[in-house]
Amino acid sequence: MEKDQMKEKIKVVVIGGSAGSLEVLLQLLPKLHSIPDFALVIVLHRKNAEDSTLENLIAMKTIVPVVEIEDKTPIQAGAIYIGPSDYHLLFEKDNTFALDVSEKINFSRPSIDLAFESAADVFGPELTGILLSGANADGTNGLKAIKRERGTTIVQLPESAEMPFMPNHAKLNANPDFILDIPEILNYIMPQ
Repeated sequence: MEKDQMKEKIKVVVIGGSAGSLEVLLQLLPKLHSIPDFALVIVLHRKNAEDSTLENLIAMKTIVPVVEIEDKTPIQAGAIYIGPSDYHLLFEKDNTFALDVSEKINFSRPSIDLAFESAADVFGPELTGILLSGANADGTNGLKAIKRERGTTIVQLPESAEMPFMPNHAKLNANPDFILDIPEILNYIMPQ
């Protein structure tokens, strides 16, 4: 299947990352002018703080609307959603988000694995999961779940990552569809 055909089917793009991934997002997001065909969801490992610093920073870097997620926030194309700190982010069949405070996974809440797995269950082949820079193995099992549900998996080229452990672990263990550097990731997700 051609990349453009795959892109037409995408409803949700979930980007997961940890240490070093914010810098990647700050390169990508200013170049996104609109995302009319899909929702972009960002799940980053964050400090346990109830503030909206990340949301405010991202909102300043893009013209695409940024939505802070609360329990039962509807998922709609054309917006960027930021997973809140200290909550696992889940996707519901009615196209809403759910927030969960269960145990940390891979020492993290939100867990990238859990978000990817939940999104894969709901969106199947209409999901793209992108794993960026980070220093632990979170995300690898989630990418495997996305592949099982026939979604598309992308891993940041480890050599382009500030912290290459996370993308390298996924590259070696999750058989991603694409291993892309930052400009290639932008080219993949940005509508033509």
